[in-house]
Amino acid sequence: MAWSNWSGSVTAPADIARPQSEDELAALIRRAAKVRATGAGHSFMPLCQSDELIMGLDRLAGEMVIAADRKTARIPAGWSIKKLTASLWAEGLALANQGDVNPQSLAGAMATGTHGTGVGLGSLSTMARGFRLIGADGDAHWCNETTEPDLYQAQRLSLGMFGIATGIEVAVVPAFHLTERIEKRRWGEVREGYDEWAGQHRHIEFWLFPHADHVILKTLEPCDPCDPPPSTTDMEETSFRRVLDVAVRLPFLTPWLQRAMMKTRFDGHRRGPAHAVFPSDRTIRFEEMEYELPRAAGLDALSDVVGWIRKKRLPVTFPFEYRTVAADDIWMSPMNAGPVAAISMHQYARMPWAGHFAVAEAIFRSFGGRPHWAKRHTLTRDDVDTLYPMAERYRSVRRAEDPQGKFLNPHLEALFS
Repeated sequence: MAWSNWSGSVTAPADIARPQSEDELAALIRRAAKVRATGAGHSFMPLCQSDELIMGLDRLAGEMVIAADRKTARIPAGWSIKKLTASLWAEGLALANQGDVNPQSLAGAMATGTHGTGVGLGSLSTMARGFRLIGADGDAHWCNETTEPDLYQAQRLSLGMFGIATGIEVAVVPAFHLTERIEKRRWGEVREGYDEWAGQHRHIEFWLFPHADHVILKTLEPCDPCDPPPSTTDMEETSFRRVLDVAVRLPFLTPWLQRAMMKTRFDGHRRGPAHAVFPSDRTIRFEEMEYELPRAAGLDALSDVVGWIRKKRLPVTFPFEYRTVAADDIWMSPMNAGPVAAISMHQYARMPWAGHFAVAEAIFRSFGGRPHWAKRHTLTRDDVDTLYPMAERYRSVRRAEDPQGKFLNPHLEALFS
């Protein structure tokens, strides 16, 4: 049975193995010439693609172990963020931050630099304190800041090239509740006020339909304990799907459809446990490109891309998502040069996207942007070397850990072999 990513745009004829023990996993790795690991398939780039063996870790045995000081926990790497955060909550603990969906595996989210929003909050990769890896030889070993420190630094955002993680030590915090507020604001007002507002809220983000003059603004703030919230989405997906299906048949109507849709109300308020408020439902399939830009350049870059779309009246049907992420020191992280504005561009999976993304990518690059590794991009090896001063050291660790390239595929070979 062929493997496919979430959007359906990346497929592979490889066998899919779901080992139930570390010994079984190690034996499969020893026998394989090529192997890649997969989680929920939320990568839009061909990171998990393999012609021989793809490894799923969702059935791998393991349990959560909380440190005595309750500041870290060792987690099975194949657990989903949803399962992990619910398990932490039952112990009075939480992740400091999450993204806006939670089906991804912990290992996959960290391997690609997945993040949420908040000026003082880094990606999930910044929460890693150590990894248990099964290497290319099938042997298990541990790495952290003091044990195999170079491997640990590379593994923090690994793209799955240094072994298959079976356990991850993660920084955790005491459980907390959040209140979410969603409101409609004028785009011009958001452009003027966003940077100030970002300093006033623990979490803030917005969505902008390129042909509309209003944005959907979302903030999250800690609040007193309260009942769990009802399941919800940021916008009513049934109605939105109908709009998208009209745009597929009549793409020239996209500008009018978006302006009409934004005339409806988007105000909302809910409270609950943080792990239940952070994520939203995402059932409509799309393609995505995301660029991390220097924070000072983010709003100008978004304005330029939106201006180009409006001028050409292009049928870009999904809203842009705009978030803020703190700086980090991870070798291959888009946030390692300073705090960033993260801009996500989406397109309905049933509509053309590659040409639109190519022009937008050039604009984002002109503002100093670097792409999210799991979202659509066209980086070359030379681009990687230009954008990431630690790239060759990263490659040298990869060569030492996997000299035969067992964990590479053609996409990664082109960038890191």
